[in-house]
Amino acid sequence: MTLTRRHFVCLAATAAALPFASQSAMAQAFPSRPINMMVPFPPGGLTDVAGRLVADGLRTALNQTIVIENVGGATGSIGTGRVARAAPDGYTITVGIWNTHVANGITYALQYDVVNDFQPIALLADAPLVLLAKNDMPANNLKEFIGWLKANPDKASFGSTGAGGPGHLLALLMQKETGVRFGIVPYRGINPAMQDVVAGQIDFTIANTATALPHLANKKVKAYAVTAANRLSIAPDIPSAADAGFPWFQFSLWAGLFAPKGTPKDIVATLNKAARTAMADPAVRKRFVDQGFVIPPPERQTPEALGAYQKAEIAKWWPIIESAGLKAKKE
Repeated sequence: MTLTRRHFVCLAATAAALPFASQSAMAQAFPSRPINMMVPFPPGGLTDVAGRLVADGLRTALNQTIVIENVGGATGSIGTGRVARAAPDGYTITVGIWNTHVANGITYALQYDVVNDFQPIALLADAPLVLLAKNDMPANNLKEFIGWLKANPDKASFGSTGAGGPGHLLALLMQKETGVRFGIVPYRGINPAMQDVVAGQIDFTIANTATALPHLANKKVKAYAVTAANRLSIAPDIPSAADAGFPWFQFSLWAGLFAPKGTPKDIVATLNKAARTAMADPAVRKRFVDQGFVIPPPERQTPEALGAYQKAEIAKWWPIIESAGLKAKKE
């Protein structure tokens, strides 16, 4: 076969374009293999629940396997650190929460930066908490409760699940904003703290909805507020912090997806679209809501919105953590 000059030029142009076509095909093929989702806490907790719920939706949206890896320890910093050091190719992501991507940045001497070493993908859900008191507490609402605390300085006891944890910091915020004084009793977990509130051994605590609502349904405790701007659909009788007259008393154990820093923008966009598709699915949404989560509106589900939310939370909580003497010491 004799090649004309025209044929030769066409073949050469085609050959030169092959590397670019190959690269384009590789980018369009993402994901071409299973994605590893790090859940930096043991199975069964709120982070694990959020990860497994969204993973089900991601499998459908991406038509790919999502492998969940639970690596607990050091309030989530061990598993999160592994993701910070992973290849930025979209095949390793993590479920980040308030603890791992806000508090740990100041309470632990980390080998990574909670902001600069990660690429936000999407905010999945907010998880407000509930302020609860023992049944024979005379106050009937949050304003009355704050009034009772002011009238009885240093007499009440608050059940905390650990220094630097959400409940502990909210208790410190309450003291700062209202001037009340009460004792803080440390517990190894929210369940033993709740048991002592039910028994009347301590006066109040702050718990997640999964722990709180069964006791409320059985009329074992009182609920004064959820730490949210709006009431929860699964507990509409509990006032929000804003309804109760204390809009500053807001907090969320929010959950979002993060990838290692340097993950390509088109891959982040693919993961974001899949996450938003998953969170828009009525079945997935119902499962989140039934667990006490609040699904954010679409404008809060972008990578940029998650990054801004994380930085705003750091600006709010790091000074409180530092003033409480919980800041990690430099080595």
